[in-house]
Amino acid sequence: MTAAPASTSADGGAIHVWVAIADVSAYVVPGSAMDREAYARATSVYFPGRVLPMLPEVLSNGLCSLRPNEDRLTLVAEFLVHPNGDVSHEKFYPATICSQARLTYQLVRRMVVDREPIIRSEYEPLLPSLELLSKAARYLKEARGRRGNIDFDLPEPEIVLDLTGGIENILKRGRDWSHQIIEHLMIAANEAVARFLTKQKQLCVYRVHEGPDVNKIRNFHNVAQILGSKGPFLMPPQGIHLNKIVSGFEGKPAERLVNTLLLRSMSQAVYTFENLGHFGLASECYCHFTSPIRRYPDLMVHRALKSTLVRSYDRTLVKKEKISNERTSVPEYQSTSPDHCSRMERRSMEAEREMLKLHSALFMQDKVGEVFEGIVSHITRFGLFLELKDYFVEGLLPVENLTDDFYVFDETHLKYTGKRRKKTYQIGTPMTLQLVEVNLTDRQIRFGLTKK
Repeated sequence: MTAAPASTSADGGAIHVWVAIADVSAYVVPGSAMDREAYARATSVYFPGRVLPMLPEVLSNGLCSLRPNEDRLTLVAEFLVHPNGDVSHEKFYPATICSQARLTYQLVRRMVVDREPIIRSEYEPLLPSLELLSKAARYLKEARGRRGNIDFDLPEPEIVLDLTGGIENILKRGRDWSHQIIEHLMIAANEAVARFLTKQKQLCVYRVHEGPDVNKIRNFHNVAQILGSKGPFLMPPQGIHLNKIVSGFEGKPAERLVNTLLLRSMSQAVYTFENLGHFGLASECYCHFTSPIRRYPDLMVHRALKSTLVRSYDRTLVKKEKISNERTSVPEYQSTSPDHCSRMERRSMEAEREMLKLHSALFMQDKVGEVFEGIVSHITRFGLFLELKDYFVEGLLPVENLTDDFYVFDETHLKYTGKRRKKTYQIGTPMTLQLVEVNLTDRQIRFGLTKK
């Protein structure tokens, strides 16, 4: 990925962006044994310290890995990003690129956000492109905010393993501006490809996200109001309004809960041959183009794009008067590919989620009896969920373990109140806890009050 100033002043400060994605379709032949296996898996699965790749390692970590100073086949999305966030002058073509450096999110943050002189000096030739990419991403972010993009901020645990594979620590995975630069520019490339294939009447695997369930979104708004949100509740729900509710909790104890509840009120994003738009991104036309190494729908989109480019090239050379608009077909075993890929994605997400829970339980297993500082992150009828201060681990304090009083659950205001002492527990309440049980079978971590 690189950027440059727009070539003419008439573009009004637009930034020229190239997004180059490894051309996996050059190596995976439709209908081949490798293709059938990739389709069956549909996605790579990521566990702590281990990846179950969709494609063989010779491709995923070799020929299709954009290594520095090595030529690689790619598909390129080229476009202009204007200061108002509009994207124009989109072009798509195959290319061979030679990457100049392998950058991590941490490195980019130190260069672009923290502006560390030593790091900036070391990577000085790359700074102009990185600064422009950052500016382009800000243009896109501001425009998406205006149109109603919902910016979920759900921190994920990062399992730190030692050299023997043991769990050394569990941290909160960072998501700073360096991550968002990539996110916003990848989304722009995905939208550009989807628009192009739709305009060309080409078969496209869209990534769609329908609007939220009415009853669930009402419940979300009620909880948000209990937690301190102000403002009107609009029906049908609008992304720009929901985003304001979420942003109102930024940096507050209830931030994670509000983001989680809003996500649960949404329909699940799926793949389909029909363009139904993407509510969460406030996008009218969206597909996945940027990760063909780890997602099969992206590989299908690459094939559709290359097929369309070939047709367009033939049209230019032969100058045919009439060109068929017949869509590129897919192998028979892929006739229901969007549904299959959606199912496999859900299965992968569930497996990854359960593996993270298992690793959390394994990490806490030898700490039973120890005392921890935590904060109430969620409240239910059966107890309090707490997030620990020292580790990014969440566990349950069952209501029966609140032994210093008889506590009554107030569902309306999401809090517990003791009958005798009137002590209350609510979202954000700091607590000192003792780990009393770790159950590896059901991957549960349970706390109790400290003994006095």
